[in-house]
Amino acid sequence: MPTDLPKRILIGRALRSDKLGETLLPKRIALPVFASDALSSVAYAPEEILLTLSLAGASAIHFSWQIGVVVAIVMLAVVASYRQNVHAYPSGGGDYEVATVNHGPNSGLVVASALLVDYILTVAVSTTSGVANVVSAVPALRGHELGLSVTLVIVLMGMNLRGVRESGTAFAVPTYAFMVGVIGMVGYGFVRHFVFGAEMPAESAGYHLLPTAGNESLAGFAMVFLLLKAFSSGCAALTGVEAISNGVPAFRKPKSKNAATTLLLMASIAVVMFMGIIYLAHLTGVQMAEEPAQQLAGAPADYHQKTALAQISEAVFSNFTPGFFFIAAVTGLILVLAANTAFNGFPVLGSILAQDRYLPRQLHTRGDRLAFSNGIILLALAAILFIVAFDADPTRLIQLYIVGVFVSFNMSQSGMIRHWTRLLRTETDPGRRAHMQRSRAINTFGLVMTMAVLIVVLATKISHAWIAIATMVVLFVMMKAIRRHYDRVSRELVAAEEPDDVVLPTRVHAIVLVSKLHKPALRALAYARLARAHTLEAVTVNVDKADTEALREEWDERGIEVPLKVLDSPFREITGPVLDYVKNLRRSSPRDVVSVYIPEYVVGHWYEHLLHNQSALRLKGRLLFKPGVMVTSVPWQLESSERRKPQKAWSAPGAVRRGEPRQPKAVKSNVSGSSGSSDATAASADSGKDTTP
Repeated sequence: MPTDLPKRILIGRALRSDKLGETLLPKRIALPVFASDALSSVAYAPEEILLTLSLAGASAIHFSWQIGVVVAIVMLAVVASYRQNVHAYPSGGGDYEVATVNHGPNSGLVVASALLVDYILTVAVSTTSGVANVVSAVPALRGHELGLSVTLVIVLMGMNLRGVRESGTAFAVPTYAFMVGVIGMVGYGFVRHFVFGAEMPAESAGYHLLPTAGNESLAGFAMVFLLLKAFSSGCAALTGVEAISNGVPAFRKPKSKNAATTLLLMASIAVVMFMGIIYLAHLTGVQMAEEPAQQLAGAPADYHQKTALAQISEAVFSNFTPGFFFIAAVTGLILVLAANTAFNGFPVLGSILAQDRYLPRQLHTRGDRLAFSNGIILLALAAILFIVAFDADPTRLIQLYIVGVFVSFNMSQSGMIRHWTRLLRTETDPGRRAHMQRSRAINTFGLVMTMAVLIVVLATKISHAWIAIATMVVLFVMMKAIRRHYDRVSRELVAAEEPDDVVLPTRVHAIVLVSKLHKPALRALAYARLARAHTLEAVTVNVDKADTEALREEWDERGIEVPLKVLDSPFREITGPVLDYVKNLRRSSPRDVVSVYIPEYVVGHWYEHLLHNQSALRLKGRLLFKPGVMVTSVPWQLESSERRKPQKAWSAPGAVRRGEPRQPKAVKSNVSGSSGSSDATAASADSGKDTTP
């Protein structure tokens, strides 16, 4: 096929199914593949805390590090809980499987809906945040955030279509570079401050942060509410933690052990970077404002607020400019590539849901590179929709983000508690019981923490979170409807016990559609006669009276033994009269099968398709919905299809060499009145067709 060359260049050569084991990931690759989302969130989670606290002015900023400590504790608790998950449920269902097994299918669908929304928003938030960081370092790109974000999503989609291992290898270097860069920046900043006593003021440190209107004197409950809101914003750092439990099948053996180790590595690195950035923000005096023009007194009129991480790195590397640009580059990359976590998690979850008949079956099929290609494409399209709808604004998107995450966290932890409780009822070994009790205690602590966060999130962000909740509800209802459809189809396809369903039809009534006595029609008549149906007749539609009379005369002159039936069409339409006639045949003899033969001719060039009305395609499409009707296409290949040049075997790096099989030539058919000579050759046509009626 001509499309093979670009396809092979974009995604590489197709892989055999037995090569799936070669795509499994070692821990060093699995860490950037599945943990890049959680690691990258430290680039914007501290900023979200500062932005929320800025509503009360400079007086509330000093609470940032205390909030950071609480967020870090919650992260460690969640990671410890998920280490239990990967050992108990290593099949890759993650939170969905835990909730389904322990709480039932509806709870599983709630979790699935939350996770699907979370994955979509992961891509949207990661790419828009990455673009925002790059724009902070390169102001010339300002105003092009939307186009850049959409382009990056498309690029990520293409990279993931090449396969999990290839995308993981490509993303490993930027992810490790981000880790080294941020941890190096934290260490360098601490050395400059604590060892050399250097001052490292951020560019906004000299401005005075004013509270927003109505928040000039927050105290009591209002201040507590603000701190809780800042905490819920900072919990964006926990997004992506669940991805490893959903991706256990992609790890090398021992899968559960490697996944648990990767979880621990991810949590340790993320907490160090998160707390380091928050403390550096305190040391450098970074001032972040929801409304910079109104809140930052002393700032110039044309001041454009950079991201918190950009201001921190600029201050820390004030005597080493390459360090600032390195941080800007790797931060932009990791934030964009963090979407890779979702590109690995969403297709796997989609495949499991499709296998359980909650999503279209196409999502369960692996592509040429053994990745779930349809899921990857669907995720990219959904993320682009959110990016466009919110004008590539990461702050607005983050407000929707963590609702789905903590819904799945809560359902998962409560499911694990029930899991351990069920096992403890039958376990008698003291050692194993102690292990189960310890695991249950860890999951209980995780449930308490995540439930508290979910309550805070719903209480403080409901004005934004309702969009994510509504999307989850729509997905839940849609998946229930899909399951009902598949269940209904399964019931209809199962061999029934009623006699009418198992007894063969009494007769087969064959009809051949004709408009002229040309070669395609003669071949269709010959082929239908060869099938030896109980009754056979030719049917034509009277669209033009003169043409119909000419057909009758030629039919009689040739002495064709097959009777010709003429259907009236006062509105010059072909499909309707044929459908009505077939319906009447079925109504008069419900036990009979009607076999419709449609003569068609096949053209050889794409531009020739435009010259034909494709009425055969429309007619066949309508007949498919008629019970007890069988449709047979009888193709006649025109000379243009026979002269069509054979396809070349495309050759490109990584391409699959293959040629198109030769199409067999059509053999002429002579059908005359009494001779009954026929040619039953009926090659299937893979190009455009036109029916003769």
